[in-house]
Parts: sequence; C-alpha cells; structure tokens
Amino acid sequence: MVVRTATILIDYFWSYMKVCMLAYSFYESDMRILRYAKTLAERGDLVDVIALRREGASTFEVLQGVNVYRIQLRQRNERNWFDYLIRVMRFLFVSAFVLTRKHLSKSYDVIHVHSVPDFLVFAAAVPRLLGAKVILDIHDVLPEFFAEKFRADKKSLKFRLLLLAEYISVRFSDHVIIANDLWYERLIKRSARADRCTAIVNYPDSEVFRPRNRSVAVKEKFLITYPGTLNAHQGLDIAIHAVAKIKDEIPDLEFHIYGEGPAKPALVDLSLQLGLSQIVIFHEFLTCNQIAEVMALSDLSVVPKRASSEFGNEAMSTKIMEFMSLGVPVIVARTKVDTYYHNESRVKFFESENSLDLANAILLLRRDIKLRQFLASNASAYVKNHNWHEKKQLYLQLVEGLCLRTSRTPKPIRRIAN
Repeated sequence: MVVRTATILIDYFWSYMKVCMLAYSFYESDMRILRYAKTLAERGDLVDVIALRREGASTFEVLQGVNVYRIQLRQRNERNWFDYLIRVMRFLFVSAFVLTRKHLSKSYDVIHVHSVPDFLVFAAAVPRLLGAKVILDIHDVLPEFFAEKFRADKKSLKFRLLLLAEYISVRFSDHVIIANDLWYERLIKRSARADRCTAIVNYPDSEVFRPRNRSVAVKEKFLITYPGTLNAHQGLDIAIHAVAKIKDEIPDLEFHIYGEGPAKPALVDLSLQLGLSQIVIFHEFLTCNQIAEVMALSDLSVVPKRASSEFGNEAMSTKIMEFMSLGVPVIVARTKVDTYYHNESRVKFFESENSLDLANAILLLRRDIKLRQFLASNASAYVKNHNWHEKKQLYLQLVEGLCLRTSRTPKPIRRIAN
C-alpha cells in the first residue's frame, strides 16, 4: 500500500505530457479537438493548440487550461479549390514555423494533427525528427471530401494526387485516428496499417451535452434545430422543402439553422422563395457551450444528409449523439453510416433526399409525444455507455503508449505559455 501510494505521488509530481494540437479549424467550435485537449489538460498535461482565428477573436487565449494560439484569419468563402489550397498552404507554412519554434522551447512529447487536410501533418516534420511522436487525426477522408466539396471527378489527377497525399501523410505519422469504422476499413485497405490505426467516433461530452429544463416561453413554439456546417451533402434544402409542405399543419413550427458554409446563401434564398422567412431562421456561429444550450431547447432535430453523396453517405454526424445526450429526439436520413451505428429504437429514419417522407416523419413526431419520449429514452440509455467520459480512456492509452519511449517532464506548479 505504501509503495503504491509513493508510486502515484511520484507519477503525479514528476511526469506529465506536453502535447500540441494543430488544426485548420476553429478550436472553440470543434468539439472533437475540444474533447481531446480538455481531457489532457484536466489531467495536468500541458496542452497547446495552434488553430484558425475568427474575425474579432484574440490571437492567444487560455481556455479551460488549454493554450490556444490563433495564427491565421479565415472566412468560409472559398470560391474554388485553388482558393482553398492557397489558404491551406499558407497555414501549413506558418504553422510549421510556429510549431518548430515552440517545440524547441517546450520539447513536445506528442504532436496531434487534425485533418483536413492530411498533409498538414508535415508541419510537424522538425519536431518529429527531434523525437516527438505524431498522431494524424482524420476527421474527414480528404479525397472524398475534396471530390464532394469541389465536384471533382474521382478519375481526375487532383483526386489521385490527394490519394497519394493521404498515403504519404499516413505513413509519415506514428499513429492514425479515423472518425468512424467505415472509414477505418477504407483507410487500412488503401493507406494505413491496421496496427497503427484506431477508429474513435465523435462521442459527446456528457458534461456539455446534458438535458436542460425548458422555459415556458420556449414551449410556445415547436422548435426543430440543425447545427453544423452548411454544405450541399448535408441536405438542408431537403429539410427546408419538408418544412414548406407542413407549415400550415404545424402553425407553431420554427426551424432554426445554426452554422456557416458554402451552401448558406442558396439556403437563405430557398427559404425566401418558399415564403419561409418567418419559419426558417438562420443564425451565425456559436461556441460549443453556446450551441449545446440552444440544442437543448429543441423539440426535435433533423439530420437530412444525402445518401447519393459518397462522402455524405459515410460521414458520421456528430450532432446525432449530442442531441441524444440532450434528450432531444432526432430524425435522420437513412445513410450507410447512420444505419451502421443506429436503429429505429432510438432515431426516426426517413428515406434520404425524400422531402415528403421527412415531412411525414416530422408530422408523426409532432403529433405522437409518446413516440418522441420513447426515442429520447432509448437514446439516453444508449449514450450512457457511448459518450466521451466512458470512451476517453482509449485515447489516453493510445497517447501514453506513444510516449513510452519519449522522455517525460516534471509537472510544473504553474504553466506559463510562451
């Protein structure tokens, strides 16, 4: 007992990890990165994040013990693949410089790079040469993501070059994390070794996504909510057409859309054309904590992805399980990935790209409160065993395993960012 206590005390005072997360995204709105960083920081590890900056945001901030460095301004208004590439390449070179400078002063144990793009992992080239371990976390498979975003032919040179970039990036990394099991199977067939690849889905953080009590004022409306990136494969136009079909049958209906993305102008125009300006309401960016509060007030959520999109058919929606954690029933398009993870006992499926079927599903759940309660109850039971609190040990074991051969550093009493 004395030996065990002494071992724990020695570990606490003399061993901690230094981790840098690198992402071409906005840290405060990317729940996947937030979960990793928060988990490490809560253990006492030093965690730096190098990410994008929104207009008006500070270049440096400490959030829940995480040092956040915002090194490049970004607006989601890329007109074509060349615009996107130029901005990504600029971020690659700037982040490589910043990361190298910080590594020389802090000597990171692990560099955790988040894709897209995959080749951002090469910003960690110098730290890797100096002994840091590198994790590539593939949120979205880049070749299919690119083909969907810019309508590129899968036989094109661009697509093949992206396949090559994926292969080289994966091989450069010490370990690869992939965002769902379908993509895990695809990745180990074409780029990764199975023993160096792990599937970790976007489990909800139960501390952030927990049921709230709804106010009486909110109950005067029947609220449907969609939060997320607004791309064509997300199928928000299908949801708007469904709302148009049932607006007279549900006079208290409001459909709130939160997010940014290239499809947003067309979606706003569509809602105006269909006379839905007072029913379909668009909102700007919110942080993860803010959007969780909004989501909790919903009566219903819709995830109307297009199954005809190869990327959309296999891209797992983070919001499904987050709504489950909040106790909000979800209507989901029948896609390959969502039928892989879920069933009719906890979500209501509809035929993908069929606005009439979606409209009927909304009407059914609006009228049948017992069905809503049934779905919400089963979903809540499911996420009790499928949330980040229950699954985070997989990530911690992975990182600890990579660090076994690296030197560890005494824990400081206070951490001061450089």
